[in-house]
Formats: sequence, C-alpha cells, structure tokens
Amino acid sequence: MTRLTVLHEAETELWEAVAYYESRGSGLEPDLLAEVETSIETVARYPERWPLRPDGTRRYVTHRFPYLVVHLYEDRQVWVIAIAHSKRKPGHWTHRKTATARRRHGQ
Repeated sequence: MTRLTVLHEAETELWEAVAYYESRGSGLEPDLLAEVETSIETVARYPERWPLRPDGTRRYVTHRFPYLVVHLYEDRQVWVIAIAHSKRKPGHWTHRKTATARRRHGQ
C-alpha cells in the first residue's frame, strides 16, 4: 500500500485557495475541497501515472480548478509538496523538494 504525506505548506496553500474563493462569494469552496481531495486520493492510488519531470516531481492537474497537486514518489511513499495555482508564482515550492528529501532519508 502507498503511504501518503501532505506537507503542511501544501495544506496551507489549499486553505488559502479556499479562503480566496470564499472571499469572492462564489460558493465554490466545497467543490474546490472535493476536487483537491479526489486529486490527492488519485495520486495516492496511481502515483506513477504522471510523467516524472526533470526536477523529480510529478504534477496532477485538477479538472475544474487551475491547481496542480505537485508530488514526489519514492519507496511506496507519496509526498504532496504543493497545491499550487497553475498560473501564479510558478516554482515557489521548489525548495520543499530538498526538505522532503531529508525527511525521506531520515536526516
């Protein structure tokens, strides 16, 4: 079975996105949460489905919202390192790969 860890920073990004939609009065917050939750479950079920990028990450693009679930997969462990807007601050999460690598290797 695949283990799953969602970094605190990724959770924070999700809640910031929810707050954004809430501030707009769109009523889409539950839909966003459900979409991201489904995306994370899919990533955990099929972690190698998405291409490995040169930076070592894989990216699941949500269907209805412009967000990426950026993850690493190694030794049957999925690390969700970002819930990133696809158009804002590209790559702002790249430093998390190093911190996650240390965690993965017990350092």
